Amino acid sequence: MPALPLDEAGKYVAGAYVVFFTLIVLYIAIISAKVARIDRELTELVEIAERDDDGPDASPGGEAAAGPHGDPVADAGAAPRDGEPVA
Repeated sequence: MPALPLDEAGKYVAGAYVVFFTLIVLYIAIISAKVARIDRELTELVEIAERDDDGPDASPGGEAAAGPHGDPVADAGAAPRDGEPVA
């Protein structure tokens, strides 16, 4: 004899399917929201990088940008040393 008669077990099986389907839809909604947020942040980062790549004359004050070490005077005529990457 089964734990539940088969005529009564059908509603529990249907309920389990409804709960499972609801969890799947909720999971998809959470993941899609996360992907949308990452896409927005990535687009913003690309825009910032493109703005920074416009060159030294694109700075708001019109001044030349500092060299890789942060000092525009010291980096003006600096040649790359052996083993140092060229920027």
